[in-house]
Amino acid sequence: MPLPPRWLRRLLFAPGVVLLAVAVVTTLPVWALVAAAVSPLVPGRLRPLRLLWIGCVYLVWDAAALLALFGLWVASGFGWRIRSAGFQRAHYVLAGWFLRVLFWQARWTLRLRIDVVGTDPDTALPGRPELVLCRHAGPGDSFILIHALVNWFHREPRIVLKDSLQWDPTIDVLLNRLPARFIAPRPERGEETVRQVGHLADGLDDNDAFVIFPEGGNFTPKRRVRAIARLRSLGLERMARRAERMRHVLAPQPGGMLAALEAAPDAGVIFVAHTGLDRMLTVADVWRELPMDKRIVMRFWSVPPEDVPAGRQERIDWLYDWWARIDGWIAANRDGAA
Repeated sequence: MPLPPRWLRRLLFAPGVVLLAVAVVTTLPVWALVAAAVSPLVPGRLRPLRLLWIGCVYLVWDAAALLALFGLWVASGFGWRIRSAGFQRAHYVLAGWFLRVLFWQARWTLRLRIDVVGTDPDTALPGRPELVLCRHAGPGDSFILIHALVNWFHREPRIVLKDSLQWDPTIDVLLNRLPARFIAPRPERGEETVRQVGHLADGLDDNDAFVIFPEGGNFTPKRRVRAIARLRSLGLERMARRAERMRHVLAPQPGGMLAALEAAPDAGVIFVAHTGLDRMLTVADVWRELPMDKRIVMRFWSVPPEDVPAGRQERIDWLYDWWARIDGWIAANRDGAA
């Protein structure tokens, strides 16, 4: 479904979320009684009640964030200074606070535990901008990564993400005010997309983190097969064979990484893998796995800028080497193995 124009999203989506949150909160006792009644009939410990609670929390969280963003818009002179350095920083602080609240509730309601292992980005590359290349799989992994960057490592992320995420009004409003690019994943717009990524990575300062997901979407077995077939259709047989050997990740698309490295040659590179959300590939999977009661592990690897290859093909091969390493780490660590 095509995304409505921005003015329509502002007039309908954002107020609609606030009104829906009010309606749900005022009728919450009724929903809670229904959820409590069906809980004994559903597998899992109080699953309907826990899912109802986290759904309400997210809806109220979304509405509260929209009201706070509206307040910043008014304070900026009705948008006049919304992109000034002070208001940009205010938006990052606001995002960090709301993400802390969201994950506090996730830990309490879903029993979700997030552990970061490997190199601490701020220890490995202090005072330098970072290019963060992350594996993409499961619901909420981008939220978890941004939460870690903002609240644990005190970075200001610049994010490349799918334009369909603008259906969420809070993501839509917040990230359209911050340095971010919503990309429509269309092959015919590949060169334009690469230019946008390079432009976004230009001018990174010492506390910036440029975030990109080279796979272009969440991992699923069907997408993996399609990605391999696409490489073959482009005549990239060697890359297709390398992608076939990787079982838990999609073949990375190097265009965005190449543009970012060209625009920010002094930046270090952080590779990120994670496990714990791997089984959630469909709506049915999400229902079966929630409430989570899970431990999510994020693994960071830091590469200083002097260790990044210089040539285009060498960088592509380097990206595939790292993606193979991430694939091996996932195979060894998913679902609590090893």
